[in-house]
Amino acid sequence: MVLAVRHLGPNWYASVMGTAIVATAGIALPVRVPGLRTACAAVWAFSLVLLLVLLCARALHWRHHRDRARAHLLDPAVAPFYGCLAMALLAVGGGAITVGQDWIGTRAAVALDAVLFGAGTVVGLAAAVAVPYLMAVRRRTAPAEATPVWLLPVVAPMVSAALGPLLVPYLPAGQARETLLLACVAMFGLSLLATLLMLPLIFGRLVTGGPLPLALTPTLFLVLGPLGQSTTAVGNFADVAPGVVPAPYSQGFDVLAVLYGVPVMGFALLWFGFATAHVLRARRQGMGFAMTWWAFTFPVGTCVTGAEALARHTGLLVYDGLAVALCLVLLAAWATAAVHTARGLVSGELLAAPRPAPVAPRPARVRTTSGAVR
Repeated sequence: MVLAVRHLGPNWYASVMGTAIVATAGIALPVRVPGLRTACAAVWAFSLVLLLVLLCARALHWRHHRDRARAHLLDPAVAPFYGCLAMALLAVGGGAITVGQDWIGTRAAVALDAVLFGAGTVVGLAAAVAVPYLMAVRRRTAPAEATPVWLLPVVAPMVSAALGPLLVPYLPAGQARETLLLACVAMFGLSLLATLLMLPLIFGRLVTGGPLPLALTPTLFLVLGPLGQSTTAVGNFADVAPGVVPAPYSQGFDVLAVLYGVPVMGFALLWFGFATAHVLRARRQGMGFAMTWWAFTFPVGTCVTGAEALARHTGLLVYDGLAVALCLVLLAAWATAAVHTARGLVSGELLAAPRPAPVAPRPARVRTTSGAVR
C-alpha cells in the first residue's frame, strides 16, 4: 500500500469533486424523476467515501514519500492541483446539506458541512496565496507554459463563496449570518479578480503557442469552473440575503444574480464550444485517457448549478432546459471518467511512475568530401 501511493498526486481529488457535483447538480434539476433524490444521495455518499479514502492515501504519501510530496509542491505543473483538495472538501460538505441530510439527518449534515467548509476554505485561501507565490519565486515559468491548470488554486475561494450561503440559515440571526454572507462575497471578489488576471495568459498562450498537448487538452474545461461557480454564487447570495442584510442590499443581490449571471453564462457557453472543438481535435489525433478527463465533470457541473440559479431568479424555461441538457453532458462525462479510472486502478497503470518524455533522435552527422562534418 505504501509503495502504491508513491505517485499519487493531489490531482486525484478531482475525482471527488466530479462525483460530488453530480449529486448537488442533480438534486436541483427542475424535473421530477422517480428515484432521482435517492440516486443523488447515493452518489453523494460515494463521494464522501472517496474523500475519506483519498485523505488517508495522501496522508500515507506525505508520511512515507515526503520527497515526492515536496517535489509536487514545487512543480508548477502539479502544485496548482492542491486547489482540488480544497474544492473536494467543499463539494462534499455542500452536498451534505443539499442531499446528504436525507440519509444522515439535518443536524449531522450541518455539522459535517461546517467542518468541511471551514477546512476547505482555509486550504483554498492558503493555496490561492502559496501556489502562485511558489511558482513566482521557486521557478521562472514562461508564458508558453500557461495552462488552465493555473486556475485551480484561485478558483477554490469561489467554491467557498458559492457553498457558504448554504450554512447561513443555520447560524444565529444577526451578526453571524451577515458576517458569513459578506465573507462569501469577499471570496467571490478575490477569486473573480484573480481569474481575470489568469485568463488572458491562458488564452494568449493558446492563440500564440498553438493547441495544448493532447493529455492537457481536457483542462480547457477548467475555465468553465469559475464562470459557472460565480454564477451559482451570486444566485445563492440572492437566495439568502433577505433578512440577513439590510433591504436595499438584499434587493441588490437579486439584481446582481441576473445582471452578472446572464452574460457570464453566455461566455461559459462560448467557451464550452471552444473547448469542445479542441477536445474533438485532440481525440482525432489520438488523445487517450488521463486523469485530466475529470476536468469534464466538476466545471460542467458548476454550469448546471449556475443555470439552475438563473432559472430560479429569471423564471425563464430556457435556463431549465439548459440545466437539464448540461446535466446530461455531466452524467456522460462522469460515467466515462469513472469507468476509465476504475480500469486504470485495476491494471495499476494510473498509480505507476510517470513515463519519461521521449527523447528526440539526434540528427545524423554526414562527412562531406572536403572532410567537414555537418
